[in-house]
Amino acid sequence: MLSRRNLVKAGAASALVGLLGARTEARTAARKPPNIVFILADDLGFADLGCFGREDIATPALDALASEGVALHRSYSNSSVCSPTRLALMTGQYQYRLPGGLDEPLGVHPELGLPDAATTLPDLLKRAGYDTSLVGKWHLGGLPDYGPRKSGYDSFFGIYQGGADYFDHGMTIRGRFKHDLWENETEIHRTGYLTDLITERSVSELWRFAAADRPFLLSVHYTAPHWPWEGPEDEAVARTIRDSFHYDGGSNAVYAAMVESLDRGVGQLIAALAANGQADDTIVIFTSDNGGERFSKVWPLRGMKGELLEGGIRVPSILRWPGRVKAGTTSDLVHITMDWVPTLLAAAGVAEKNWPKLDGRNLLPDLLDGTTDSPRQLFWRHKAQNQRAALDGNLKYLAMSGHEFLFDVAADPREVANLKTVHPRDFTRLKAAFDRWDEDMLPYLPSTFSYELRGNGHLAGY
Repeated sequence: MLSRRNLVKAGAASALVGLLGARTEARTAARKPPNIVFILADDLGFADLGCFGREDIATPALDALASEGVALHRSYSNSSVCSPTRLALMTGQYQYRLPGGLDEPLGVHPELGLPDAATTLPDLLKRAGYDTSLVGKWHLGGLPDYGPRKSGYDSFFGIYQGGADYFDHGMTIRGRFKHDLWENETEIHRTGYLTDLITERSVSELWRFAAADRPFLLSVHYTAPHWPWEGPEDEAVARTIRDSFHYDGGSNAVYAAMVESLDRGVGQLIAALAANGQADDTIVIFTSDNGGERFSKVWPLRGMKGELLEGGIRVPSILRWPGRVKAGTTSDLVHITMDWVPTLLAAAGVAEKNWPKLDGRNLLPDLLDGTTDSPRQLFWRHKAQNQRAALDGNLKYLAMSGHEFLFDVAADPREVANLKTVHPRDFTRLKAAFDRWDEDMLPYLPSTFSYELRGNGHLAGY
């Protein structure tokens, strides 16, 4: 017969076992790989969100996302145009290591793209047990040689090319309209505003993933606010501008409507994560593929898409990871698009020994600690205007159209005070660093050159 003392001891032991079991379960839950939602805007300017300084466009969903995570103010894109940045996002390398990165953007040489032999972020996450899906814009080569499902994604819904009319879901090239909306490798037709269609499918994917109860990578690559300049209420206007280009039409009001529809879409994604119980277990990243177009705000920067001035390569970025990244913070951590590959691999628990050779750097230690002083050198080039740039901390070497500069982008974010003669040693050092980096990249070739590709996607002769 148990005494009162033995009953107390037994109860205490039982409670201790329960406590230890709870702690073990907590540790197991903590080790579960996080879900990843990577949201990529198209041509969004550095200051186009309220939380980054825009006052005439309402972006409550993205402002709320920033208040729940960290807003990154020294976030750079790998290129000042779209497809090279997307290639870097997939591979974690400078885009000029592959022929597909030499077109700026892809389209001059239809034989180029992201080869299926290249190891990608979705490839590596799939090996780690993740489900993977891309919704939105691909722009890394067309069928039959290239496509999302050849590069690690289990499923795809969206467009293959660089842009599409928001209502007709295709582009007019030299007077001929080409439809471009796909479900995997099957052409489909849907009615609706493209931003909304991307949002609707993404929300559907989130619920599908919740039912499967496996970690997932959902890449949501919006086409907004990329040209053509069409807001959700502009279907009638769209019928009259099929042969227009980036510099035709548009207005501040139309651009605002496009950004606000993007923001509403992000809000629906965040709401879906909360509704299906995934929010606390999901890393959400929002960024842009390059700097803004002519209706964008980039203040206090200068420059735009297609330029290596800060306004062409610095982008708004937000990261939310509940319980891991401190909410409501800002960061001046210098980083670039390709850094997201090792960062997300580390977050997913993929051992570094299983990573391919990467140019990107794992940001996770800095993001979790809130540190910003990790030294970093970054490099860019752009064929138009023979542009070259090297960044080391706050000092930036820049060459454009035969002129060379040295800027302190912290003290002079508008890049107007040339320090080339004031700090000649820094100028020479950064220019030499760029030259060494450039020697390790594939060279540009004339637009009339016909690329010959080996089976691994590399140029014959290299």
